[in-house]
Amino acid sequence: MPQKSYAKGSKVCRVTFRLPAEIDAKSASLCGEFNGWDPSANPMKRLKDGSFKTSLSLPSGRSYRFRYLIDGERWENDWNADGYIPNSFGSDDSVVEV
Repeated sequence: MPQKSYAKGSKVCRVTFRLPAEIDAKSASLCGEFNGWDPSANPMKRLKDGSFKTSLSLPSGRSYRFRYLIDGERWENDWNADGYIPNSFGSDDSVVEV
């Protein structure tokens, strides 16, 4: 599940998205409603253990659809997302609620 951190008195939530090393990828990008589904907007950092991570601040009080683009070719959902919603491509989008 994406890790969420709420600052006291703030209407923004810091969300950290992670992909495990088992994804076996060279690169990963976080794509979603919050960045216009742009693969170049939020590239994920590959960590020493082979996992990927990125964080961003999102306005709280709503939910956002997102997916991961692996190696620029393959879409993956977050296996621990808050939920899933069908998309127009015949698959599901992950959902994070903040």
